[in-house]
Amino acid sequence: IGAHTDSPNLKLKPRTSRPASNGLLQLAVETYGGGLWHTWFDRDLSLAGRVVIRNGDSEYSSHLVKIDRPILRVPNLAIHLTTAEERAAFKVNKEDHLIPILCQEVGKALGGSGGPDEGDKEGEEDDQWQRAQQPELMGLLANELGCSEKQIADFELSLYDCQTGSFNGLNEEFIASSRLDNLASCYVAVEALANHVDTGGLLNDSEVSLIALFDHEEVGSTSSPGAGSSLMRDALCRISDCLNEGREANSGELFKAS
Repeated sequence: IGAHTDSPNLKLKPRTSRPASNGLLQLAVETYGGGLWHTWFDRDLSLAGRVVIRNGDSEYSSHLVKIDRPILRVPNLAIHLTTAEERAAFKVNKEDHLIPILCQEVGKALGGSGGPDEGDKEGEEDDQWQRAQQPELMGLLANELGCSEKQIADFELSLYDCQTGSFNGLNEEFIASSRLDNLASCYVAVEALANHVDTGGLLNDSEVSLIALFDHEEVGSTSSPGAGSSLMRDALCRISDCLNEGREANSGELFKAS
């Protein structure tokens, strides 16, 4: 079974901080892949991905994060703020129109900036990275992970639509869901392989049960983990070598036959 692990989405930029606009705090994002960007407007959005935590001077750990509540929104302009011509020729400017709103600018009203403690610097490089992030975002991640903001060393986070999938149509014959291309296929492929093992399927296998989950299909498959790379060929070479262990060398004939 083949599938790919990436899906068109809005990703947080390495520097997420943006100046407050009209009393609102926003996060800097970039587009990933060729998405239908107009469908991201007026949705309940949240964040998911991984965060790298600093556990000591030279120890780091990677943690998965999925915030299960809507915290972001990319709003459309109200109808009375656009002309008929603008509505007829709706075109998304990816740099200006897709910046999600995180919250109101409440830090000053509460008597604190919410940013890193300038009097407790652990290194200029770390401080520069921290200052490039939206303080409210750092506080949110620290709360989710049960760590301090200064422990957060890096992250790779994407926006996702909180709306769940559904069956619809008179006979519930249609599936409507985000990330059908192609993360849902990755999930069922892994589930099928795991169930095959759990039910004893390997005991009677005469062939190799294999799933291939590639990355970067949405931005080009020629990267090292992409489907256009040597990843699949190299994996099959190693599998055939293992199956041929203890026998005379066959110069790769088993791989070629496979």
